[in-house]
Amino acid sequence: MNKVFVDGSAGTTGLRILDRLRSRNDITLITLSEERRKDIGARAEALNSADVVFLCLPDAAAIEAVSLIDNPDTAVIDTSTAHRTAPGWVYGFPELNGKREAIRASRRIANPGCHAGGFIALIEPLIAAGLLPDDVPLSCFSLTGYSGGGKKMIADYEAEGRPSSFDAPRQYGLTQQHKHLKEMTAICRLTRSPAFCPVVADFRCGMEVSVPLFSEWLNGTPEDIRQLYRSVYGGGIVRYTDSLDDGGFLSASMLSGFDDMLLTVAGNEDRILLTAVFDNLGKGASGAAIQNMNLLLGAPEAQGLNLSSI
Repeated sequence: MNKVFVDGSAGTTGLRILDRLRSRNDITLITLSEERRKDIGARAEALNSADVVFLCLPDAAAIEAVSLIDNPDTAVIDTSTAHRTAPGWVYGFPELNGKREAIRASRRIANPGCHAGGFIALIEPLIAAGLLPDDVPLSCFSLTGYSGGGKKMIADYEAEGRPSSFDAPRQYGLTQQHKHLKEMTAICRLTRSPAFCPVVADFRCGMEVSVPLFSEWLNGTPEDIRQLYRSVYGGGIVRYTDSLDDGGFLSASMLSGFDDMLLTVAGNEDRILLTAVFDNLGKGASGAAIQNMNLLLGAPEAQGLNLSSI
């Protein structure tokens, strides 16, 4: 039976990973007591005795954890930003061309960022197919629930007497230096970074990533995009649907609690709107990590995931 260790199990991503793993009968969880959880020696022993390690840590701590591993058979799935564009690491989005096989063969998997996963799912296939040039001047609007900000942001949003500014959506990343931009640009093979507008709002879980296009940028038509999405995302964890319109609205929380992702193409022949909807802690974090573990272990890809019926 495969042994799994979650390093950083007290955070939001780690807690949801543990929640998904506890119902599994094909793995054994390695756990550390609260007193030993921050002991480097105890962590090193757990890291090296595991078949699969999930790192749910800040970047510097994730880099340190990798340095403690000398067992060549230990596979690492890092949910931090630290290794997403690092040499020797496979980007853990199996739906991209060639990634599924690369993940199965690797011992170092970098789990995608939440905002980045939606953007990449929408744009990477278009660049790969030549429907968009690599220097296209893209923008991206991304709306997320507050759980994506971790334990402190959750506490801030759920506190009594919180500031009234929390009642309305709040844009951040104002300097256009958001940590996800690097992987969004690199994985899509873009030669210029998109203008990125992330927004956090007063709901716990959910995410809606939208990328607008003008028709003159396309080497094709909106229908070509739809056909490509149908071909690339053929009914698995990431799926294309013709419409997510709910009376003229599209809710960022529609997949809250689930681990899949839905893509759609809206707009018209001149102004096209590409949108991905998912849970920032599902396919945006913990669900994606479990999917990558399943590939490493040869288990069914969706085992242990909570998938919607939409």
